[in-house]
Amino acid sequence: MNDPTEITRILFQDFNPKAIYLFYAIGYLAIAVFIYGVYVQIRKYRRGKPDGSWNELFQRFVEMVKTMATHRTLVRRDKSAGRAHGLIFFGFVLLFIGTATITLEYDILEPLFGVKFWYGNFYLLFSLILDLAGVGVIAGLIYMMYRRKWMHLPKLDYKRVDRQEGDPDFDRSEYRREDWAFLWSFILIGITGFVLEATRLVWLSDSPNVWDYRFWSPVGAILAHIMQALGLTADGAGSFRPVLWWFHGLLSLTFIACIPYTKIKHIFTAASSLMFKDPLAGRRLPRIPDDQKTAGYKNITDLTWKNLLHLDACTKCGRCQEACPANAVGAPLSPRDVILSLREFANKTLSAKELPKEAELDIHGKDVGQVFMETLWSCRTCLACVEICPVAVEHVPIIVQMRRNLVEAGEMEPILEKTLQTIHKTGNSFGESKRKRASWAKDLPFEIKDARKEPVDILWFVGDYASFDPRNQKVTRSFAKLMHNAGINFGLLFEAEMNAGNDLRRVGEEGLYELLATSNIGTLQSCDFKSIVTTDPHSFNTIRNEYPDFGGKFEINHYTTLVKQLIENGNIKLKKKLDYRVTFHDPCHLGRYNKGFDAPRDVIKLLGCELVEMARNRDNSFCCGAGGGRIWIPDPVGIEKPSANRMREAGQIEGLDVFIVSCPKDLTMFEDALKTSGYEGKFVVRELIELIDECVEYEVWEETAVAE
Repeated sequence: MNDPTEITRILFQDFNPKAIYLFYAIGYLAIAVFIYGVYVQIRKYRRGKPDGSWNELFQRFVEMVKTMATHRTLVRRDKSAGRAHGLIFFGFVLLFIGTATITLEYDILEPLFGVKFWYGNFYLLFSLILDLAGVGVIAGLIYMMYRRKWMHLPKLDYKRVDRQEGDPDFDRSEYRREDWAFLWSFILIGITGFVLEATRLVWLSDSPNVWDYRFWSPVGAILAHIMQALGLTADGAGSFRPVLWWFHGLLSLTFIACIPYTKIKHIFTAASSLMFKDPLAGRRLPRIPDDQKTAGYKNITDLTWKNLLHLDACTKCGRCQEACPANAVGAPLSPRDVILSLREFANKTLSAKELPKEAELDIHGKDVGQVFMETLWSCRTCLACVEICPVAVEHVPIIVQMRRNLVEAGEMEPILEKTLQTIHKTGNSFGESKRKRASWAKDLPFEIKDARKEPVDILWFVGDYASFDPRNQKVTRSFAKLMHNAGINFGLLFEAEMNAGNDLRRVGEEGLYELLATSNIGTLQSCDFKSIVTTDPHSFNTIRNEYPDFGGKFEINHYTTLVKQLIENGNIKLKKKLDYRVTFHDPCHLGRYNKGFDAPRDVIKLLGCELVEMARNRDNSFCCGAGGGRIWIPDPVGIEKPSANRMREAGQIEGLDVFIVSCPKDLTMFEDALKTSGYEGKFVVRELIELIDECVEYEVWEETAVAE
C-alpha cells in the first residue's frame, strides 16, 4: 500500500524559487487591486444617507443564507436559469472552499505549525468533489451562454425604452460585452483547470502515487487518456504544463482583481442586498426626516447607502422589466433602466476621489445618466418589479422618493396637480362635499351606525371610489346589506372619513398624505371598535402597513377575509350556487402587497363557480394600471392601457362568463377596458360582492322594505 502522505499534489512542483516569488508577487498585487476596489465601493456607499437596516442583523444573515442556499428567488418563473445559476454558484463556492483549504495548509498551518492534512483519503475526496464542482460551473456557464446567444429573450435585450436612438446614453452594448467577458473568463478558468489537471496526470503517469489514483479526478483522468491517445507523451506534457499553469493562474488572479470593478461584484453585493432588504419595501414607505431640507431624492447623495448597494446588486437579469405593466404597454419605463442609470450616475460621481459640485449631482433631467420625469410618472407602483427581483432591489421606494422631489418642484401633469388640490380641499379625489360621503346609504332599508357616536364591533372604512363612484356605490350598498343580514354590529365614520392616502403617498405628495393619515388616525382612535374592514385594497394597505408609523395601529381586514369567515360560520347563508365559469384578477394592493391571495378564491369556490386562472395570477398578477396615482393621470394617446392588456388576457379563456374583481378601482378600470376590448357581450366584469349578493338568502326585512 502506498504511503498516504505521498498521495497529494505538490503545488509548485519543479518550479524554481524565482517563479514562485513572482507568482506570489502577482498574487499580492491582485489582492491589493481587489482591496482598493472594495475601498472605493465602500467610500461610495458611505457618501449616501444613513439607513436603519442594521437591526436584527443575525436574523437577516440567517434569512439571506437560506435564500441563497435554496435559490428560491432565482428559480421563480425561470427555473432553467435558476438551476443553471445554482450549478455555477454552488460549484464556485466549493471551488473557493477548496482553494481556501489549500491556502490554509500551504501558506499558514504548515509553515507556522508544521500541520499537514491535504493528503491521503482527504486529498482524494477533495479532488473528486472539486472535479464535480468544476463540471457544474462549466455546465451552468454553457447554458447561460446558450441562453444569451440563441434564446433571444426580450428581457436580456438592453435596448432602452426611455431613450431614443442617437441619444448619448442610448447604447448599452458595453453591458453585453461585460456579460460575455464574464462568462468567457469564468469558463476558461474552469476549462484550463481541467486541462492543467490532465496535463499533470500525463506528466506524472510513471508515478504510482499519482497515476493509480487518477480517477479520483475523473474529468482530468478522462482528458489525460484522450491526450495520450492523441500522442501526448510525459515529456511533452512536462513542457506544456508550465505555460498552461501560468495562463490559468494569471487568468484566475485577474478575475479576482476585477471583482469590485465589474459584474462579478454581484457575488457580494447581491448577498448584501438580500441581507438588508426591507420585507415591507414599497408596502410601507419611509417618512421624510424632520431635518431633511428637501423632499425625496434630488441628488445622488440623497440616496441611502442601502439604495446605492441595491444599484450595484442589480445583475441586469431583466425580470423586473418583464413583469412591469408600464413597460408591457410601451410606456417609457423599465425598472432595470432606472436602476442602471442611477448606478452609472453613482459610479461616475460618487466613486471619484472628490465629490463634484452639487449641480452635477442632480439625478433628474435629460442629461446622460439622469432619469426622465416621464419615466418616473409612468410607474404604477404595483410592486411587480420589487416582488420578482432575485436580489431584493427596491425599485418602487426609490422611484417614489424621486417623485417626492418632482411634486415639491411642481413637475407633474396639470390634472394630477389639480387632483391633489381637490383632495387637500375636500378630503376626497372626487371633489365632493364631505357630507355626501355616506349618501350611498340613503336608499338602504336600515340605518348604519355612526361609529363616532356609539360602539361597534367592526368599523367600515369605505374609501373614495366605493363612496362616490356611481357604479361602485351599488357594490357598496350590497356589502352593507350583507353585513346587516349577517348580524354584524358595524358602523361608519361618515363625513369624518378622509381619503386614506395610499395613492397620494405613492404619487409623492408626502405632506398631504401625513395630513390625511393623522386626521384619519385621530378619528379612528376616538371611536370604540374591535377591528376595521374595507372593500378598498389601497386603503387596506396603508392603514395596515403605514398608519402604525404615525401612531395608528389597528386590526384591519379586507372584506374577502371577513366574508369567507361569515359564510363558513353560517352567518351568511347561500340560497344557491352559481354555475359560472370565472377568472379572478388579484388586486396589487391585496395580493402582491399583502399576500391576500386565498380568501377571494375560497369565496369564489364557496359560491360554486368554476375558477380558471389567467396566466398571470397571484404574485404575478398584472396591474390594472390605476396604482401610483395613475388613475388620475390620462395615459398617452397611442399606447395600450394596462387594463386593456389584462382584458385581452382574460379573453383568451374559453367560455368565460365573469371577470371577477375585488377592488373599486379595478371595477372602474376593467369595465372601461371591456367596452373597448372587443369582448363586450362575451363576458362581464363583476365585483365579487355582487356575486355573493346574488347567492345570499336575505331575511324578510328586505322583502318588506321592497313591498312598502
